[in-house]
Amino acid sequence: MKNIILLLFAVIMLSSCSQYQKVLSSDDTGKKYALADSLYAQGKYKKALKLFEQIVPVYRGKPQAERLMFLYANTFYELEDYYLSGYQFERFETSYPQSDSVEVAAYKSAKSYSELSPRYSLDQEDTYKALEKLQSYINKYPNSEKRTEANELVSELSGKIEKKDIEIANQNLKIAEYIGDYRPAIESYDNFISDHPGSVYRKDAFFGRLQAAYELAVRSVPSLVEERLITAQDYYNKFNKYYSDTDLKAEADLIAQNIAERLGEREQKS
Repeated sequence: MKNIILLLFAVIMLSSCSQYQKVLSSDDTGKKYALADSLYAQGKYKKALKLFEQIVPVYRGKPQAERLMFLYANTFYELEDYYLSGYQFERFETSYPQSDSVEVAAYKSAKSYSELSPRYSLDQEDTYKALEKLQSYINKYPNSEKRTEANELVSELSGKIEKKDIEIANQNLKIAEYIGDYRPAIESYDNFISDHPGSVYRKDAFFGRLQAAYELAVRSVPSLVEERLITAQDYYNKFNKYYSDTDLKAEADLIAQNIAERLGEREQKS
């Protein structure tokens, strides 16, 4: 009995595969649409995709095209081919701006790019693209049920950008120890402070800038030392204004003390 059941199952599967191949190789776009729709509904996305790829160009401009294009884009999404799903959902948004599915398409396009975002140490082009798409979605659909999730993704991706930028600034500070030029590090910290006002790494940027400015001052030619010490002192005051009760306070105070002593010595000499 068990063998009979297995045999029947094998016959059904072979028949199903044969039917699929028959439709796939036929010229009947109607049958292809119907079978692709059925396979999609069953979650058989790879098979559905092969049929969609054949009929999408044929239905372009026809009444069925709107639904077909959405299913086509979402098939890539379900198969985790996020490059193509992001692109196809963008096309859907542009082609069918009045569609009932355009909000879903906008979100899934942004979500696709967020899935492509690599770890922070790599190039962040896809991360910036995802942030742009997510922010556009949030602005366009402020009452969307996906708003909370979209904001969480923005926060996650922004954190990745911030992590990369602070690491670049810190690396510039380390390099400066060998080359003796701290200006690139100061510029990196300045840019970070300007670009990421709410970052969890903002304290580190203020302190790193203070360190870099102090080292630049003490390594400068005599004619520039005083001016640069005053700049470093100003950076200390700004650090102290916002982060006077943090774990970096003691180190910052020590740098400030050294600055004051050096300025005092220069004043006595003059």
